[in-house]
Amino acid sequence: SGARRLARSGGGRTARRVLVVGEAPGVDRAVRLLTSREDHCYRVVAALPVGTAALSCEVPVPGRLAPVPEGDDASTVLGAAFAHEADLALVVPGPELAEERLRRLTWGLHDGGLEVSVLSHLSETAADRIRPSSAAGLTLLHIVPPLRRGLQPALKAAVDRAGATCGLVALAPLLLLIAVAVRFTSAGPVFHRQVRQGQHNHPFVMWKFRTMVVDAERHKAGLAEANEIEGPMFKMRRDPRVTRLGRLLRRSSLDELPQLINVLKGDMSLVGPRPPLPDEVSRYDERELRRLAVKPGLTGLWQVSGRSDLSWQETVSLDLWYVDNWSVATDMGLMARTLRAVTDGRGAY
Repeated sequence: SGARRLARSGGGRTARRVLVVGEAPGVDRAVRLLTSREDHCYRVVAALPVGTAALSCEVPVPGRLAPVPEGDDASTVLGAAFAHEADLALVVPGPELAEERLRRLTWGLHDGGLEVSVLSHLSETAADRIRPSSAAGLTLLHIVPPLRRGLQPALKAAVDRAGATCGLVALAPLLLLIAVAVRFTSAGPVFHRQVRQGQHNHPFVMWKFRTMVVDAERHKAGLAEANEIEGPMFKMRRDPRVTRLGRLLRRSSLDELPQLINVLKGDMSLVGPRPPLPDEVSRYDERELRRLAVKPGLTGLWQVSGRSDLSWQETVSLDLWYVDNWSVATDMGLMARTLRAVTDGRGAY
């Protein structure tokens, strides 16, 4: 069939060579999301759009399907899959590729030996929260509610307190060493205490090692035009307010270790969304406010997925996925991945 298996990737799963099929907007979105993240086993090798609309994603386009069925759709898809050695067709359904046409395409691809996956519109819902069933010939997807009460939240709270306590004790010599270094390398206090918005928009004081000059906030307005990220957050790769030691602490994420105090107090969790500033929250829309449904975290999906290299919308999407789909097992996996992300320092500045 021309399909081949690649080396291991995506957390130990066998990589899949994917041909994305569908209308241009849906194909662009699917390709963008699949190529921007590394926590899966799908490698996009080509795209086959329906109709004449141009694609913005930079992948090979070996052909197109007509806006209305003309000839054998499956033959066109199978030919493209063979040419690019794809072993999976990811179909993005839409008005021009739905119901009977989609059904016939699936038949043809299966008869030709190509596996098929159909993209669901439930893009922020983890697979283990979806319960498929059928009724009257319809395929139903039951969505399990997010974890808000019961054993898992209680276990998460216990892990947070135990982890913060052990971390503060084990890291005490390192914390003391950093505190001395901050104190004697630049004028000002050792710690930077700043109001952040926590769960349910409740404010709390977050602790960090100081990495900027003392009057950094006074200079922030003058740097607004240098902001390198859209949305309410401020990020600047070469922020002149950051001290020399501060750059090292930020790159290694050591400046965030005092947040273990916030975890111990119950203001934060070991894993969760990034803790936002009040002025950021004041500009949130309804979708973005959902980030505050859980406690902010010392680390999270944003930390292991690129941190400051992420766009604002990518950060929001990652946080919303976590809010709706977290589990203690997910938290453990993210804490393990954090060690690797901190080691390479990608996206930290």
